Amino acid sequence: MIVLKSLALLAVLAVLAHFGTKAIQQRLLYFPDTRRTTPTEAELPDVTEREFEMADGTRVLTWWGPAKPGRPTLLYFHGNGGSFVTRSERIRKYMAHGYGIVMMTYRGFGGSAGAPSEKANVADALEVYDAVRASGVSPSEVVVYGESLGTGVAVQVAAQREVGGVILDAPYTSIVDLAALHYPYLPARWLMTDRYETLQSAGRVTAPALIVHGEADDIIPVEMSRRVANALKGPVKVATFPGAGHSDHYLFGSYEAIYTWLAAQFPLRPTAGKEPTLH
Repeated sequence: MIVLKSLALLAVLAVLAHFGTKAIQQRLLYFPDTRRTTPTEAELPDVTEREFEMADGTRVLTWWGPAKPGRPTLLYFHGNGGSFVTRSERIRKYMAHGYGIVMMTYRGFGGSAGAPSEKANVADALEVYDAVRASGVSPSEVVVYGESLGTGVAVQVAAQREVGGVILDAPYTSIVDLAALHYPYLPARWLMTDRYETLQSAGRVTAPALIVHGEADDIIPVEMSRRVANALKGPVKVATFPGAGHSDHYLFGSYEAIYTWLAAQFPLRPTAGKEPTLH
């Protein structure tokens, strides 16, 4: 009887730990700006908002900016904070160089419904990839671009879909590894459900990749980028920036490194006919 009561108590504690951890995980991992801002309000006249109803019925928003003829489209997965509007300058810069950009915001961010999770984020990302392809963009012209948290989404998309290239801005080996680093007093490896195991997916990515990372990053150690680079199966270029932190490497030349890599991977060539129309 005592054994049965002990087992029952352990079961109850396990359930409480599981659901309590999900709530804690949401608070520690995702920091959404929930406001819905239009591209016009962000002063992006060439960008349109497109709303998707995902397979489970959840409404998710995306921003679409078409590429110039002969240029690839960046399928952009952002970090764990903010939303579209906090990345409007990035959108503006890439489009000024002729690159298309399709940015998906996660559930609960920027006017999208629902709550974010790894499972939902990756499923939504795959649906948006399929929509980009359906709009007329060939796989060889799609570059999945992950920023911080979004690198874990981008790698999973590139592992499951054909892409022309991958850009990873401060990738990590797994969110569990980061949690263990920053919260060593929590049993993260046992409790976390959103794990973003980048190394496990990286071995299935064969597209050319560029990794950019600040060497003074105190959120995601630059050594994690090197481990991700070693796991990727395609040609990889790693650009690190001495003195740069997690979000300021653009001040140290990361935009220029990205433009140079894109120009080398996707040399501008004459195109016939009209560019794809994004509906």
